[in-house]
Amino acid sequence: MEALVHGILLAFGLILPLGVQNVFVFNQGATHKKFSGAVPAVVTAGICDTLLITMAVAGVSVIVFNFGWIRNLFFIIGFLFLAYMGWSIWKSAGDLVRNDGQASFSAKRQVMFAASVSLLNPHAIMDTIGVIGTASLVYVGPEKWLFTLACITVSWIWFFSLAVVGRRVGQFGQKGIFLKRLNQVSAFIVWGMAIYLGYQILTFI
Repeated sequence: MEALVHGILLAFGLILPLGVQNVFVFNQGATHKKFSGAVPAVVTAGICDTLLITMAVAGVSVIVFNFGWIRNLFFIIGFLFLAYMGWSIWKSAGDLVRNDGQASFSAKRQVMFAASVSLLNPHAIMDTIGVIGTASLVYVGPEKWLFTLACITVSWIWFFSLAVVGRRVGQFGQKGIFLKRLNQVSAFIVWGMAIYLGYQILTFI
């Protein structure tokens, strides 16, 4: 029970803050006319988090990030991708108005973006390794995997909830204007994270 509660609270603590992954899943929920349209983003984010959490608990990710050049490569790729993603979200804001609020992100594009913001997001990876991976060291055997399962379950519930809330918020939009503003704010958030990540890269060099 202790491992289960610990995993739930820790996962919520890590996933609640506003991040690129959360912004993207919420946006997809808001910009699609039906919840099913955002399912590819939700499922991809859930699968990627499951992979990262499992690797962190198993210790694989710690071994990989012990190599400085791999860590720096991830940071640089993450910076470039966040800059590109911010531009894509900003560009899609205009499409939302022209298409009366219909999302321009196809299922294939959702999968690509959701996987990228999950697996190429250095902060998400470092949080997973440094916090969840480290916290799991106090447990062994069944308790460790109960802790892991709790963290994974919270991630899946959170992403589905984000998309549902996004869908509700998106219904307030009139002719795409509200959704356009929402996407523009999201783009600035993503660019802000890219700038912060760029600063972090300079400190490592």
